Amino acid sequence: MRVLMISDVYFPRINGVSTSIETFRASLPEQGIDTILVAPRYCAEPDTPDIRRVSSRTVFQDPEDRLAHYRALRAVVLEAAAECDLIHIQTPFAAHYSGLYASRRLGKPVLATYHTLFEEYLQHYVTFLPASWLRGLARRFSRSQCNELDGVIVPSTAMADRLRSYGVATPLIVLPTGLPDTVFRPGNRDRFRSRHGIPEEQPMALFVGRVAHEKNISFLLDAAAIAKRTRSDLLLVVAGEGPARADLERQTRELGLERNVRFLGYLDRRSELPDAYAAADLFTFVSRTETQGLVLLEAMAQGCPVLALSIMGTADILGPNRGCRSVLDDTEDFARNWLELISDPASLCQLGDEARAYSENWRADTMARKLAQLYRETVRQSSR
Repeated sequence: MRVLMISDVYFPRINGVSTSIETFRASLPEQGIDTILVAPRYCAEPDTPDIRRVSSRTVFQDPEDRLAHYRALRAVVLEAAAECDLIHIQTPFAAHYSGLYASRRLGKPVLATYHTLFEEYLQHYVTFLPASWLRGLARRFSRSQCNELDGVIVPSTAMADRLRSYGVATPLIVLPTGLPDTVFRPGNRDRFRSRHGIPEEQPMALFVGRVAHEKNISFLLDAAAIAKRTRSDLLLVVAGEGPARADLERQTRELGLERNVRFLGYLDRRSELPDAYAAADLFTFVSRTETQGLVLLEAMAQGCPVLALSIMGTADILGPNRGCRSVLDDTEDFARNWLELISDPASLCQLGDEARAYSENWRADTMARKLAQLYRETVRQSSR
């Protein structure tokens, strides 16, 4: 069986959608599923038999992303779809409309994965319009798109509940992204700390993700400022890049946290990032809009305990005996738990063991098997 995946974003652009696509595509062949991916060309990436790039242009005020030329995209998608049994749309922009066009022209079934909660994102980027108006627009947009499809894959139960509240009637399938085997290879704590001049005894917390306003990193900085009153040696490492970095660095200076917070930019996923997880005593995460929270699981796979807000997609991960502690959406409470954990090595060790064991339930081959079953069932139903 062959499936066409279409996305408005893919590597070298680093984000959760790119990671999810790569993880599933690497695991699906073992389930008897071949894939073709159509995605924008960023620089001079060559076409390969299974990845077809489309010429693109820059996105206004967003240098990280590219927008494929729609006419070219539609032609490439239509040609590739003719070779496939099913179309799987990964993003809701040009990819959605080109995939839907090919589905209707060729009579092929079409699924989509709803990766992003746009209701909570738009207000950070379209600041000249009322947030309530933007939320309503996002809900109508999502409802309209989802109801055009044969099925919608969502990474968490919270996301499924949210889409149902919008009025989405299309079947919703909860299927999170799994963890590839590379994530479970032990990172090198000493190597990371030595490279970045972090003493072995210094308590290090880590955030990994896009440095964007919707990730709520300013909350972490405020909590760090509170915790610093008790532990002046604590360190927060922020790994990632994004449009909020300058604002967050400014906030760091204003809070007097220059010695307590480091922004490291992107870390290589295959080498540096596992070392960062292994080097951290605690993984911190406070996004209120996350659809899954894959980085929490990556940290857990390295035996790193998690301190996080249990909101939206992270609620499916966080729970008792899972190597984590979920706290109130309050900086004082977050700082208090942060201090308690870094002052209790025995609890950190226990949580680390729990985290590593729990992460085994999220291996990529398990999730790919479920996705392959969904593909086959969707094709069977469409042929009836």
